[in-house]
Amino acid sequence: MAWAAVAAFFGWMAMSNGQSAAAAPDRADYEKLAREMEANLQTDILAPWFPVAVDSAHGGFQQEFDEAWELRPSDTRSIVYQSRLTWVASEVARRYPERAAEYRKYAHHGLEYLRDDMWDREHGGFFWEVAAGRPPRALRDGEKHAYGESFGIYACAACYHATRDPAALDLAKRAFQWLETHAHDAKNGGYYEALTRDGKPILSPPSPYAVDAIGTRYGFKSMNSHIHLLESLTALDEVWPDPLVKERLREVFHIVRDKIAVFPGCLNLFFTPDWRPVPDHDSFGHDVETGYLLAEAANALGMHDDSDTWKMARMLVDHALDFGWDNAQGGFYDKGSAFNRATDTTKVWWTQAEGLNALLLLHERFGKTTPRYWDGLLKQWGFIQRIQVDSRNHGWYSSVEKDGKAPAGMTKSNAWTDPYHQGRALMNSIETLHRLAAGK
Repeated sequence: MAWAAVAAFFGWMAMSNGQSAAAAPDRADYEKLAREMEANLQTDILAPWFPVAVDSAHGGFQQEFDEAWELRPSDTRSIVYQSRLTWVASEVARRYPERAAEYRKYAHHGLEYLRDDMWDREHGGFFWEVAAGRPPRALRDGEKHAYGESFGIYACAACYHATRDPAALDLAKRAFQWLETHAHDAKNGGYYEALTRDGKPILSPPSPYAVDAIGTRYGFKSMNSHIHLLESLTALDEVWPDPLVKERLREVFHIVRDKIAVFPGCLNLFFTPDWRPVPDHDSFGHDVETGYLLAEAANALGMHDDSDTWKMARMLVDHALDFGWDNAQGGFYDKGSAFNRATDTTKVWWTQAEGLNALLLLHERFGKTTPRYWDGLLKQWGFIQRIQVDSRNHGWYSSVEKDGKAPAGMTKSNAWTDPYHQGRALMNSIETLHRLAAGK
């Protein structure tokens, strides 16, 4: 289908969904939205986790908090959670000079745990999960995963960016080199995902229905790991301009843009090792997140104005708006398919955060020609403020149903629920809104 026809199709879908255009935003609109997001970042993202989650007894960050932010006893530590809190602390230290001294302490605290407890001193690589203690005890038979290695790299790169601590860059380099040695697929490109403790790819499932730590059948590749490898390689390239890092960044970028992402704006979830897609649902949250990650990586590769990348990023967001968007209340549903409306109308916290990031990105790029993304951003932010945020206990509900109700008794923090998505989205959006308000 020609791109003009694609644009016409999606434009018709927008009108048929009853969208109406708000007035074009001005400086006051941008500044007002930035203030509201800043207040949410400080009250509902940073304050609930820092310094409350800092574990001075065992190191790292406490993971389990209930709906009212009461600590639930647990000695489990996940590489994903530990890395994400380290990343958030590092980014606050870098972006907020007035809070830099406080948040550098949290970033160093997280880095020390990644280095001393999550890193396998015998075989290298980050454990997927450990039991806290001295010494920590590896869980899941010491299994490792490219997804977890990626977040370890992401956190260390951010910590170095914020603190210039050479220990952070050293650990990021070692993690990349371990991943390169053990997980890179030299034949087909990309990375094998689940690995044994000593770094051997696990290519055969122990049973027909066995899946790895992120829900992928052993031996297959996933969209989820590779979009996050894209973000970690982008971050590493920024602080360590190594030719091999750049080569892998370019390789993963083209895998995500040209193999994982497909018309009409969907992401295939799973693949054979040689990149043949395996049918499954479409995740609207990953669609909008990948739109942002492609644009970020393209910029790192000197492709800021690359038309193919912007077309794909826009298709991913437009498809989510056409098929996974609640036009009445705002908010993106969880999942659906290529050509049908959402089949799962749950609204998950991280999807709503990534929606902010992506909608503002496209408004900045295309706002002079369409009000669609600004209108969507306002409705999305309104939904988050009214429904996704817990006005009583603070923080964001991890999920709400289509009717806007949050299931009772849900946790606010666990191995997968953390401040990374909403923290990044808000910090990025605040910076962009200030830039737009200044006319830049």
